[in-house]
Amino acid sequence: MDATLDETTLAQWIGRSESVTQRIDPRNARLMQVTLDREASLTEGDPLPDFWHYIYFNPEVPASRLKEDGHETLGRFLPPVALPRRMWAGGRVEVTRPLRLGETATKTSTIGDVTLKQGRTGKLCFVTVNHEIRAGDELCLTERQDVVYREEADPNTPKPPGRPAPDTADWSRTIEPDSVLLFRYSALLFYAHRIHYDADYTRDAEHYPGLVVHGPLTATLLIASAVEENRTINLKSYGIRARNPLFVTAPFKVEGRRDGNRVQTWARAPDDTIAMSVDLEFAD
Repeated sequence: MDATLDETTLAQWIGRSESVTQRIDPRNARLMQVTLDREASLTEGDPLPDFWHYIYFNPEVPASRLKEDGHETLGRFLPPVALPRRMWAGGRVEVTRPLRLGETATKTSTIGDVTLKQGRTGKLCFVTVNHEIRAGDELCLTERQDVVYREEADPNTPKPPGRPAPDTADWSRTIEPDSVLLFRYSALLFYAHRIHYDADYTRDAEHYPGLVVHGPLTATLLIASAVEENRTINLKSYGIRARNPLFVTAPFKVEGRRDGNRVQTWARAPDDTIAMSVDLEFAD
């Protein structure tokens, strides 16, 4: 089907579903550990760290079905939105119990909503995808994933001001992203979006100043910092909101503060604004 902005046509994708079954291979998790510059220590039976489910269940898309930007051509599972730029905007995850390395699990994804809006920078299309991951008959987690499609950016349009990052952090860690980190993470996700590894394309076609740090990678770092600071408490749920992209051109910080069983984390961009926030709730 041709790409379209007809809301009635796009709404036909609501309810469309697909499932992927995969063994939670310990090797993938160990490769993720070394990607994050940790020792490869995870083994069969260990719980999969929070938000690492993104390195599993990814679609096997032939090269001939990729667009110029590296994304899959729309219209198979995701609706054929006639807007060229796709952004991962966050979502919410509810954890029932951790996935464990070595077990086989099934991820079922369903299109929950498709909404067109007019934003400050032009037309926008919001697509909600709901995911369930089960091991056998046991529910492990649910996720609402928010995806935004938008028009091409005008490089001459001033960037709107960001939201200032709080100055009340209980912890702060500096992250120095580079092209190797982004390439390895893309490889683990089998994710071909060129803004994460092709500097010429990123600059010339999408007008970014440098390679873009993956939104899920930033979320992973924020969630890991919260879990490490609260390592004796089980994570129940977390909500993610992506605000502005981060780039390999400068370090950024992952920061957070705790209030009882709730933790707020944020990625502090080089200009001291919030690039992403993750609000987490731990078990009492």
